[in-house]
Amino acid sequence: MNYFRTAILLAGMTALFMGVGFMIGGQGGMLIALLVAAGMNVFSYWNSDRMVLSMYGAREVDRASAPDYYSMVEELAARAQLPMPRVYIMDNPQPNAFATGRNPANAAVAATTGLLNSLSREEVAGVMAHELAHVKNYDTLTMTITATLAGAISMLANFAMIFGGNRNNNSGFGIIGTIAMMILAPLAAMVVQMAVSRSREYEADKLGAEICGQPMWLASALAKISNAAHAVPNMPAEHNPATAHMFIINPLSGERMDSLFSTHPATENRIAALQALAQQMGASGGYASTTAPQSGPWAGSGTARLSSRRSGNPWGRRDAGGGERRGPWG
Repeated sequence: MNYFRTAILLAGMTALFMGVGFMIGGQGGMLIALLVAAGMNVFSYWNSDRMVLSMYGAREVDRASAPDYYSMVEELAARAQLPMPRVYIMDNPQPNAFATGRNPANAAVAATTGLLNSLSREEVAGVMAHELAHVKNYDTLTMTITATLAGAISMLANFAMIFGGNRNNNSGFGIIGTIAMMILAPLAAMVVQMAVSRSREYEADKLGAEICGQPMWLASALAKISNAAHAVPNMPAEHNPATAHMFIINPLSGERMDSLFSTHPATENRIAALQALAQQMGASGGYASTTAPQSGPWAGSGTARLSSRRSGNPWGRRDAGGGERRGPWG
């Protein structure tokens, strides 16, 4: 079903490419646009994850450079019965995260420094479990391809603005085509956002809660990062709004013009669903507290972990000099 959904999406994007090409250069322009779209579809399938990671300046980390963060993802992936994904960190103060990759064998997860420094260990686990749920559900294939193609559509629309007014183009649209492209570009971005169904976030929330074993860890994280996301700007996301749907919380500042076109469900609704799931699973009520059962991926060291949380260090690690480490990269 995920592959069928992706195929339909790619077909729609290809048709849009051809339509824009026809407005720019008639039948010749449509043929060129078809060839460009075909090449873009193939390139996106194999390289869109690397493009998105590069767009956000994400740097890959390993067990040596980020031991706690890497080990957490490793144990969560094992609990989810997934191959170990590549692990990235984005130097960005906004707390947020996303997953990418065409399939579980070629997946990557990325978290911002803002998320790793401001959330507790349990909350970070809830977020990363959510991202691994996207990987397990193959959502990342559609998410990365739509992000790449949306940017390409915007680029093609810019060409329409430059060449659409040419009286000698074969399409005969001229200035009408130019105006159409000015309207079509933002509409295309909306279509891309709507194509990535918001129901996937609920599904990833549910599966992520099951992976980490504590729905309220994710609920607590969602409440914190939703409040912070609109207060702390994410400039790469502002410059590439078509990628907003990839993040666990909408990274764009300001209010959306209409909830109908929002890339994410309302955070309150997601938290309510997780609270209901917590009751079904028999988890303790309230957000991830110091009394929460230690059934997560670091079970067996709960006392030390919770003690470190009270001291303000979510990672429970000390450096060689005995001082607290502010993040998983020391």
